[in-house]
Amino acid sequence: MPNRSSISGRFISNAAAARHPRTSVREGGANAAGSGVHNRSAITGRYISDAAAARWPKTSLTERGN
Repeated sequence: MPNRSSISGRFISNAAAARHPRTSVREGGANAAGSGVHNRSAITGRYISDAAAARWPKTSLTERGN
């Protein structure tokens, strides 16, 4: 499973994800939330509101569904 940086949005190696656990997200297969746009916290891994994603842009990741 690939890792993605929440700051740059780019894919990163497992070693880089281990060095920066608060700003990296391990991605699964399909988008678990279904279709649409969803925001997820890189720190907790939970889905967050649009307002929360706007407050913390460096530690949130926007996912686009199918």
